[in-house]
Amino acid sequence: MSSEQTPATPETVGPRPRRLTYAAALAGLEGLALLAGGAWMLVEGLAGDPDDRQSAVTGGITLIVLALLPLLAARGLFGLRSWSRGPAVITQIMALPVAYNLLQADSVAIPAGIALAAVAVTALILLINPAATQALGIRGPGRTEGKRQP
Repeated sequence: MSSEQTPATPETVGPRPRRLTYAAALAGLEGLALLAGGAWMLVEGLAGDPDDRQSAVTGGITLIVLALLPLLAARGLFGLRSWSRGPAVITQIMALPVAYNLLQADSVAIPAGIALAAVAVTALILLINPAATQALGIRGPGRTEGKRQP
């Protein structure tokens, strides 16, 4: 296993910052929400009386599969894996247009849009924090260990 594949551990980069723990928890909650929504759509599509059964089943399966991204990212963030920040950031960026669309609705979806936007922005701020970046062992572009930049 090369040094690039080895996970960052608390012994090598220090303890996990609380901000990173919070970001992992938010990503995990988003993943669980997607999983629950997908399961609900799938059950309704199979057992209920939807207008379009095929669309309901397809939507449910899609949400369940999409739930894997934030859930894996959360697990990686908890384990201080450097690869996990990318999927976590992508999840938050994908959540922002969804939140915007929910805010445009004239229904009960507006509070959900507010909550989703708040979670996505908060998680993004936590993920780009220098302490989180350092804890994950992520170096800036062109920076290598042992070499100083002029």
